[in-house]
Amino acid sequence: MALLDDSEIEARLSRLPGWERSGKAIAKSFSCGDFVGSVRFVEGLVEPAEAAGHHPDLEVSWDTVKVIISTHSEGGLTAADFELAEKVDALSPTS
Repeated sequence: MALLDDSEIEARLSRLPGWERSGKAIAKSFSCGDFVGSVRFVEGLVEPAEAAGHHPDLEVSWDTVKVIISTHSEGGLTAADFELAEKVDALSPTS
């Protein structure tokens, strides 16, 4: 899968509210209300990540989950990262 150039990354980010570039990844924090909500949100990410064969890095706090997405095998951002970000947004506890 081809790496995206900076202009394509910025264009795609502009269509994903709350997502930010973080080095060679994109990241967003999701407020889940409490620890149980955070765990349930993470559980909801398993199926779409497995189906896509693309797995985000996750940081779980009491009421917040930070999702970090990058195509590690390519060393940066690809279209697959933005496709997964859209799926994550659809599962957001605040969507």
